[in-house]
Amino acid sequence: MMELEELNHAIVEFYEKLSSWEHDVVREKGLTLPQIHALEILGIHESMRMKELANWMGTTTGTLTVLIDRLEKKDYVRRCPHKTDRRSIIIELTDTGRQMFLEHDKLHMQLTETMVSDLTQEERECLHRCLNTMNKAF
Repeated sequence: MMELEELNHAIVEFYEKLSSWEHDVVREKGLTLPQIHALEILGIHESMRMKELANWMGTTTGTLTVLIDRLEKKDYVRRCPHKTDRRSIIIELTDTGRQMFLEHDKLHMQLTETMVSDLTQEERECLHRCLNTMNKAF
């Protein structure tokens, strides 16, 4: 039976390898990891209130404001007034931001295809269930 310590080391090793890959890919695009993560979240969820995006990213709205300012200057996102709540600002991707998201998402898909290429369909389904369970722990 696998020891918890072995599992811990495997998770840490996987995180470090994935993080290193992500840093290399993002650096080539001239973005920071938090910036590309914001684009990923907005690419998946379309548009969000600043507060919702901050919650998804695990940061404060103050920190997010600086990040969004920089992405706005690069023409990746735009701020829009909320239709019913004048106090809220909606953040959405521009066409340039959507293109960056799609390019980055394609790289993620290629990496995923490579990582699971030796797994059976049953193992892929098991991995998916495990990842969903672990993500809920956060």
